[in-house]
Amino acid sequence: MKQLFLFLCTCLALAVSFAAPAQHDVETAVPSEPQEDSHYDAKFDRCEGIEFDAIVPDEKGNTFFFKGDHVWKGFSGPAEHANITFKELDDYHHLGHVDAAFRMHNKDGDAQKDHDHIFFFLDDKVFSYYNSTLEDGFPMEIQQVFPEVPSRLDAAVECPKGECTTDSVLFFKGDEVYSFDIKTKTVKKKVWSHLPNCTSAFRWLQHHYCFHGNNFTRFDPVSGKVEGSYPKDARHYFMRCPNFGHGAGHRKPPCKLDAISTDDTGKSYAFTGNTYIRLDTHRDGTHHFPITRLWKEISGKLDAVFAYGDKLYMIQGSQIYIYKSATPYTLIEGYPKPLKEELGIEGPVKAAFLCANQHVVHVIKGQKMIEIDLAATPRAVKTELPIPITDVDAAICDDDGVKVFVDSQYYVYQSPRILAVSKINPLPHRMSSEKFECEYDSGLQKPILQLPL
Repeated sequence: MKQLFLFLCTCLALAVSFAAPAQHDVETAVPSEPQEDSHYDAKFDRCEGIEFDAIVPDEKGNTFFFKGDHVWKGFSGPAEHANITFKELDDYHHLGHVDAAFRMHNKDGDAQKDHDHIFFFLDDKVFSYYNSTLEDGFPMEIQQVFPEVPSRLDAAVECPKGECTTDSVLFFKGDEVYSFDIKTKTVKKKVWSHLPNCTSAFRWLQHHYCFHGNNFTRFDPVSGKVEGSYPKDARHYFMRCPNFGHGAGHRKPPCKLDAISTDDTGKSYAFTGNTYIRLDTHRDGTHHFPITRLWKEISGKLDAVFAYGDKLYMIQGSQIYIYKSATPYTLIEGYPKPLKEELGIEGPVKAAFLCANQHVVHVIKGQKMIEIDLAATPRAVKTELPIPITDVDAAICDDDGVKVFVDSQYYVYQSPRILAVSKINPLPHRMSSEKFECEYDSGLQKPILQLPL
């Protein structure tokens, strides 16, 4: 009986050992049904500090920040699943997260059909999207579209002609940078070991940024040179987070201009204090930058700015600076010069403007408008005319006529002559706080029409 009992126990132990897999087998077994990726349901808060996989704007200027299979749209708001906007990327999620992305800049040539398209790179594949729609034939192998560009990239960013020698794309992999010429499809390989390893790159308002960890470093897209104090925390500049901001207690400047002008290339700028803002395009966002960023020789506020030919004239006190309008702005040798020597008038002045295809600059000084023929040699005052408006801050002549800015509002006159002969001011318009990225000062507000500039 005892022997029978031992025999039965042995059989039972063998049965159990064959029926139950080893612990190692349990841990490594592939489940019979696909399990949802735990990362897919992760809740990301970029204000806690995130290293982004890619940052890219679309054709409308909306900026996308990618992390894993999540994306943020714009500089504020929560993350959402990337497949809501770019659904095909999820089909290739097995390749990993988005390695790199950039927005194509190529208005000319055979590839202009790709202008403003977004290109995403996952492992050895490239996807082309326009208006959130995947282009026919994509995804493709990276080398089919971008010959000699390696797979498994770290970052990518566009570099338009003027900022780079030609319309180009910069591809990053470790400390290697591949400069891809869009027109010739040729690549120049560089090594920028001084830059951090860029996990994403972003072009914003004509400047290029390398993102690493939750920081960024601004660099020159041709030389890779870094100027200024970097790295900086991205939460202070590229997203809206509690307890973070561009400078302690940062506020938008008041809606009151010092100068405004458009150069011959179509770039429009408004100047307030020691800062400027770009007006002609908001597709990459709006932001006030120090004047010294584009015009290094100028310190402090400007009194007036106007464009003539391919040059930008910038007046400050009794001095005038003249810059070539080509990117980057270059101060002409011998300047600044006394305003009296250049235009035949004493400073300071309140405003200056030039109408299209004209060579007479109109300078507002006090309550009079001085006309100077820029084509004459030497330049001297042609006419002085009284104007009906006082305390002028800035003025510009565009397709709408002459806009004269006073505090947070502006007046429109059909021509400089009508400005001079008017007996009463037309109805004023309010400056657009969105366009100028400014705040109204309650002490400056007056009953005015709600019309954007």
